[in-house]
Amino acid sequence: DIAVWTTDGCVKIVDRKKSIFKLSQGEYVSAEKIENALITNSYVAQIFVYGDSLHSVLVAIVVPEEAPLMDLAKSLGVTGSFADACANKQVTDAVLKSLDALGKKGKLYGFERVKAIQLTTKAFTVENDILTPTFKLKRAEAKKAFLTEIDDLYVQCGDLVAGHNVHQG
Repeated sequence: DIAVWTTDGCVKIVDRKKSIFKLSQGEYVSAEKIENALITNSYVAQIFVYGDSLHSVLVAIVVPEEAPLMDLAKSLGVTGSFADACANKQVTDAVLKSLDALGKKGKLYGFERVKAIQLTTKAFTVENDILTPTFKLKRAEAKKAFLTEIDDLYVQCGDLVAGHNVHQG
């Protein structure tokens, strides 16, 4: 756990070590802090924010709330299933814009705001080993499960390492 001393001399737990990482420009990021801010968005049921020391931006995998997402899709003139809405660029861009506005409102720094997202119908569960039995996100397992999507997101936002798409093992 990561703790800080409060002004009255008490210790306050603020994060878990494994959810903090450094971006390529040297900024430390608390993924849990960002996830907790963005989960309040009406389109978001679950979110996994990813970054590492090889990249300068954050990306995220978002499991959307179905009803609000379908309402958004309909308002954008997008028809089809929930999976179709998740795969639609116009819908994805609208959700990303909404998340960015929420990040700005929540006073997240620019480097803490997600630059690309992938909407997925694949919920994070204990059964697929992305959540612990106490429903905490297993970051390493989430990364493994969505590695292709994460790589694609970095390509989308042009955050390549020496012209190549690279991720930390």
